[in-house]
This record gives sequence, structure tokens and C-alpha cells, in this order.
Amino acid sequence: MTASMPAAGGRDRAGPQEPGYQPDPQRWRALWVTLVAGFMSLLDVTIVAVALPTIQRDLHASAAQVQWVVSGYALSFALALVTAGRLGDALDRRRIFLLALSGFVVFSAACGAAPDITLLVVARLAQGLAAGFMAPQNSALIQQLFRGAERGRAFGFFGATVGISSAVGPLTGGTILALASGAQGWRWIFYVNVPIGVVAVLLGRRLLPRARRPGRGSGHRRGRVDLPGVVLLGLGVLALMYPLVQADSGGLGRLWWLFPVGVVLLAAFTQWQRRLVTRGAQPLLDPRLFTTVRGYAIGACVGTLYFIGFSGVWLVFALFYQHGLGYSPLRSGLAVTPFAVGSASAAVIAGRLVERYGRTLTVCGLTGVLVGLGGTALLLRCAPLGTAPWAAAPLLLLGGVGSGFVVSPNITMTLRDVPVHMAGAAGGALQTGQRLGAAVGTAALPGLFYVTLGRNGHYPAALFTAIGAALVGMAASLALAAYDWRRDRTPGQP
Repeated sequence: MTASMPAAGGRDRAGPQEPGYQPDPQRWRALWVTLVAGFMSLLDVTIVAVALPTIQRDLHASAAQVQWVVSGYALSFALALVTAGRLGDALDRRRIFLLALSGFVVFSAACGAAPDITLLVVARLAQGLAAGFMAPQNSALIQQLFRGAERGRAFGFFGATVGISSAVGPLTGGTILALASGAQGWRWIFYVNVPIGVVAVLLGRRLLPRARRPGRGSGHRRGRVDLPGVVLLGLGVLALMYPLVQADSGGLGRLWWLFPVGVVLLAAFTQWQRRLVTRGAQPLLDPRLFTTVRGYAIGACVGTLYFIGFSGVWLVFALFYQHGLGYSPLRSGLAVTPFAVGSASAAVIAGRLVERYGRTLTVCGLTGVLVGLGGTALLLRCAPLGTAPWAAAPLLLLGGVGSGFVVSPNITMTLRDVPVHMAGAAGGALQTGQRLGAAVGTAALPGLFYVTLGRNGHYPAALFTAIGAALVGMAASLALAAYDWRRDRTPGQP
């Protein structure tokens, strides 16, 4: 028999004293180990962007080749997530996490030592694969180690990690380049992961809980990994993402036909998963997550739509500040620091409030992001360029606070009712949606920026247009969150 799913509408509000749950005395220390590792893996999505011109000059690479340093990492990261989550559920989350973290450290060193662009891209692909295997274990371990209000706090720290790592990438990369001067200073962007990762591996071996085999009455079994599902899902995600990561070299025009292929493959994957459930076998991603776990489907869509705008915005700001205003990478990163500060502070607070206010936090947060980023774009469009970036700091701070109230509560609301034995696959699917959204945003928004710039040569107008497009995705995310909020407040709603 397959595992039973919770009834729709049921909320997991069990406290730490629920029957059968024994709090791990090392759980908070273990959490910090996973958060440090998660921070490194997510930071590497954005930190490299500011170093691309330096890498291109030092390795004598073409623009298309150097773009793969960023896009290749994002692609292999996304391809691994769901499969890695299911492997963690089926085998041993601790072992998968430590192996993936060790691989991430090794491949980070390989990136830093790469003598040419080909080996750098290969190392980045491997590094992204390791990060993809590590990421879903983070949320799954939170599900495993925490209950009730503690789980909300833990997801609050996790949400802060996601938000901060994405927002501070440009600043961190710019700082490292400023400190490690010289043509090969970019290598330290990768080397910095090595000592931190080694310490995290050693602490993880000591603090992370060892796997317990489920008993006969547990209602689920570990089972085999669904290999046909792995192939169908992997090819489907690849078909959707490959044109996006090739966008800078005309991939959208040349490879548009992969989008319908990807849709067909994902439809076949969904049908295959349903067939496995009907036969009583273990699917890679149980379709009932989207139909019987209340809030999971909407939460996954909210996250995907939000990351379309959230991820692409930072590339647009970097283009505006560095190319339009002539800022250095460090100064460009400092200009958007208020957003990161607001996001970090609010995410931790939101983790403590989510059990009480629920989806209300997400609705308020998305409203804050829309006002903050929209106001920033309008100010930079209309105000004198000499003073506008610093005058925009309060608006960016507001947007950051809003973002902190989006990412952390949405993760908590989406995953808190997921059965623990399916937490890895569920977390992997949630993050796959976020990576797909990020791929769309990082391809579409800079492209729109350049199209607008080519028409009028005006950087503020190009920024305003690109940020406006990002806000459309965020507004759609707000509409879904508001629907879920109203449904929670209406008695008798399914």
C-alpha cells in the first residue's frame, strides 16, 4: 500500500509534544549547518554574474561561452531537485546531503582552478548538480526535525536564507572582486566556498540525524526510485529551461519548439505518476500533493510567479547601475543593499508570526514588494540620476521587508502539511518551480531591458519597462495568494 495523504483542509498545528515525535536536542544546531550550506548553493546562482566580464577577459572566452557559467549552474541545479528530494525520502537525507555538500566543495575548488572556459563550465555544471541534490534536503530536514510553531520559526530562517542569498549575491561578488584585485581575482568567488563547506561537512556529520527505517505500522515504505519518472521529468524540465538559458545567444528564437515538447513530456510524467499511484507503487512525485494537501498547489504557483520577477530584477539593477551610471560591481551591490537588509530582518520575524497570521503575511508582503519596487523604478525614471539611487533606499527597504514576508511564510504554508516521508520530493518540486521562474525572469527581463534601451537609448526608461514587467508576475502571485487567503477565511471552502 502507498502512504496515505492528509485530508484536504487539515492544518498541521501539532506541537513538539505530538505522539511519536521525539525532539532532537541538536535540531537547532543541525538547522544552522543546513542553512549555511543552502546559503552557499543559492548564493552561487547570482554571485558570479558580476564577475562575468573579468572571467571573459581572463579566459579569452566568447560572450556565449561565459554565459554558460551562470546558466549552466542554474540548469543542472533545477534538473536535480525533484529526483534528489525523492532519493532523500527513499534512502537517507543525511547521507545525500553530506555527499552533495562534499561534491559542492570539490567542484567549487575545481571552478576556481579551471585553466580555461570549457573546464570552468563543466565544473559549474557539476557544482549545480551537487547544489540541486543538496537543496531539497534542507526543507525535508526541517519537516523531519521540527513541529508546530518551531517548524514555522525554522522555515522563517530558511526563507531568510533564500531571500538573502539571492539579494546579496551582487554585493558579495563585488566585494570579493574588490578585495581580490587582479585579473584572476574572480577565482576567489569559488574558493571562498571551500573552507566554509569543509566546516559544514564536519559539523553535519556530527549533528545531522541518522536515518531511521520506518516500522511496519508507519504507513509508508522507502521503495524504489521511479526511473521512468526521473527521465520524463528531467527531459521535460530540460526542454523548458534550455531555450531560456540560451536566450542571450538567440535561444528563444531558435529553440522555441522545445517549449511544447517540454509541456508534452511533463504531461506524460503526470500521467505516469497517476498510473503508479493507481497500481500502488511509489511515484517520484505523488500527484496527490497538488490535490489533497491544502495550500501546496497554490503555494507552489505563488513561489514560481514571484521568482519570475524577483530573480530577474537583480540583473536589471546591475545593468542599470554598472552600464547606465558607471558604478563598480561593489557600488552597484551596495545600491540594492537596503532590499537585502529588509528581507533578512522581515523573514526571521515572519517565521515567528506565520502560525498566527498565515497567508495574510504573504498578501501583505507581496503588496509591499509591488509598492517598493514599483516606486523605485518610478523614482529612478523621473528623478535626477545623481541623487535617485540613494533616494530610492527607503523604497528598496520597503520592498525587502515585503519580500521577507513572502518567501518565508509561503514556504511554511506550502510545505507544513506535507507528510514527512514525502518532504524531500515536495520541497524539490517547490524549488523546481522557483528555478523555472528564475530562469524565465533572468532571460526575459534583461532581454526586455536591452530591447527598450535599443529603441530610445535611455537607461531609466529601460529599467522602468523591465521592472514593470517583473511586477506583472508579482501581481499575479498576489492574486493567487489573496485567493488562498480568502478561502482560508471562508467557512466551508474546500
